[in-house]
Amino acid sequence: MTTQQQEQEKRYDPQRDSTLKFVTRQDDITLDDDPNTLRAEMSCGHAVTPQSLTAWCRSLLDQGQHRFFCPALKDGTLQKCEAEWTYQEVRKLALLNAQEQQYFEETLAALAAAEYCEYKSCPGCKTCVEREDLCNLCVHCTICTAETGRVYEFCWQCLRQWKGPGPRSDRCDNDGCTNKDLQLLGKCATTALPQVPGVTECPSIRACPTCGLLVEHDRTGCKNILCSRCQREFCFVCLKLTPVCLQTSTHFVPCSDGIAPRQTAIPSWNRHNV
Repeated sequence: MTTQQQEQEKRYDPQRDSTLKFVTRQDDITLDDDPNTLRAEMSCGHAVTPQSLTAWCRSLLDQGQHRFFCPALKDGTLQKCEAEWTYQEVRKLALLNAQEQQYFEETLAALAAAEYCEYKSCPGCKTCVEREDLCNLCVHCTICTAETGRVYEFCWQCLRQWKGPGPRSDRCDNDGCTNKDLQLLGKCATTALPQVPGVTECPSIRACPTCGLLVEHDRTGCKNILCSRCQREFCFVCLKLTPVCLQTSTHFVPCSDGIAPRQTAIPSWNRHNV
């Protein structure tokens, strides 16, 4: 049986799930309004079915997110709810089976560890090495240094033995050492935000100004976007943090400084300041 078939067969049982609050309105994730489908209310008040909740949260994990946020729109607005659901709530209302729980918990643990640590495998000894200086691509491996009797450094970007002077934040001297994310920022197509008048030629991909994660706007709702990694909200148009942007505009009004140009550098995330 496929995962999709398992999710489609999930159904709430009012007798067994007596602690849940059941509602008759449409599913706020899929907008399905089948009157024969029973729905439950999340802590934020939005209605879900176990299969829609499972599918949505699984998609977040597949996107590298380890926190679950409600995607539904607030009543009468074009703004997303963005209320955070705990894993315990998701597990209960999504009716996760044992196999799904194992997948969710292992994936959550791996994603959470990756968020708070900068680890990659050393090309020399294959052990995990932490990068302490996020502005320096030249990384020292103590194990290789001890085993070879000479300083061993590798490039965090191309994962080859370091070549050229250091420290550097852009590249080493190995052929083909390029920042693919930076190339994407420079070559991505432009997009429009239909709900924000005048925003018709905005780069479709932005690097979060706080942590550098590449994000796309789904072209619905307001111009502000919540970064899934650092949880800071910023304006997709002017790239200012939302509180700063809203000092001179509103969620659906063009920014006073216009559309920020394509980014030519990716911000380094100082986790201690978030």
